[in-house]
Amino acid sequence: MTNTNLAGLGPAVGANTPARTPAPAFAQTDLVALSRYFLLLMMRNVTSSGYVIEDPVSPGVYSKPGCVIAAPSYPANTPGVDQDYVFNWVRDSAITAIEITSADLPPVKGGGVPALIDYVNFAALCQTNAMNSSAVTLGHACFTVAGDIRPWSEQNDGPAIQSVALLIAFDQLDGNTQNLAKQLVETNLSYLLQVYQNKTANLWEEYVGYSFFARAVQLRFFQEISRNSIGVAVPAAVADAIAWLEGQLAGHWNGQLYVSVLDAATQPGYDANIDIISAVCYGAIEPTDTKVLATAAILRRQWADPSVSTFYPINGADAGKGIGPLFGRYPGDHYDGDVAYPITGGHPWALCTANFAEFQYRLANAIEAGGTIPLDDLSKPFFDGLSISVSSTPANAAAALRASSDAMLRSVVYHSDHYELSEQFDGSTGYEKSVHNLTWSYASFLSAVRARSAVARNRVTAGSAKAKGKNPQNLVGAA
Repeated sequence: MTNTNLAGLGPAVGANTPARTPAPAFAQTDLVALSRYFLLLMMRNVTSSGYVIEDPVSPGVYSKPGCVIAAPSYPANTPGVDQDYVFNWVRDSAITAIEITSADLPPVKGGGVPALIDYVNFAALCQTNAMNSSAVTLGHACFTVAGDIRPWSEQNDGPAIQSVALLIAFDQLDGNTQNLAKQLVETNLSYLLQVYQNKTANLWEEYVGYSFFARAVQLRFFQEISRNSIGVAVPAAVADAIAWLEGQLAGHWNGQLYVSVLDAATQPGYDANIDIISAVCYGAIEPTDTKVLATAAILRRQWADPSVSTFYPINGADAGKGIGPLFGRYPGDHYDGDVAYPITGGHPWALCTANFAEFQYRLANAIEAGGTIPLDDLSKPFFDGLSISVSSTPANAAAALRASSDAMLRSVVYHSDHYELSEQFDGSTGYEKSVHNLTWSYASFLSAVRARSAVARNRVTAGSAKAKGKNPQNLVGAA
């Protein structure tokens, strides 16, 4: 039946309806708008006094406010997945707190953002429990929803990135919570000055050695605490730690790439490791470092080049849609995500892909700000992959980098389950796998989109300042 819709109530339907080809939703998605929705999805994993989680391992034990669970995944309620992620990881929760801070949520009467106040109090509870234990250090990585110690590894990037998060969040806390946050930072600082030269468990919690990622995050914390404005006294040893870490990080270069972990019996295929790129997002590593770019070229090739044995088939299919590629952790990854026992092959991760996209956005911003492309013999393979050459202008290079990163984030969106993000995507089919609603997946997407928008924000701020007769240069570097 044909409806000509004579009443003018809308387009005709039925036989007279014009044929239309719908555009793929992932191509229409506004990444900034979507990131606001991802913030809401991420906040489902952050407890409060009104949002309480029962510990699935210990019935009758309930979460304290400010606990950030890694994911709401427990074998009994996640068919086909035997992983239990209903715990608070120090690193994951700090990364989440940074995104809550960046969301600029409204404070309550009397000052302070409730979610951040809760986060600081929960972090203090966990730190106190670690200090009172003879079995763990202040680098202990994982706690229950009630803030109790969960048997796990010691990871000395945790206190560093937690302290970075506290410094970032400080102005969004009320007075009492600021005092508590300052105490937390001071305790972490004292601890890290004792251990920063030691081995530690790496980002993926698989090996104990000298971790590039941990060292990069520690370096960032020492750099930021050295110029802190919250009243933390800076010992002279901080300057020594900065110089030492800078030298040690340089020692991870093997002539082809940055090595993820030194002095550890890592499995074959542990490099190139995406944690080098994550160190740009969360640590003190500059995206313009041409050794990072050399490593990044290898990372992209090992999963996006069909001629390489570690190629993800889904990246071939996605390339035909103009999206991707998706990135994994490292080429020899055996972690399936659904089951604990090793399965050869590995899969791409949402957070790994978002971290790579953020790295390229940061690189684009740096190229525009500096007016030069860091192109040399080391970085040439990376730029060749984006058709950027000596004849390219900085503006063209920045545009190519942003377009490449947009395609990566759109691939994450395309393979999401109605925008919900799990930990991994199947490397062959692209369907989500492993634990559902991984907090870090959302946080990494948010962080990437913030980096994507950084230059635009700077330009708006600078323009506003100029209109008011102020010096825009003072604002550009502060965003």
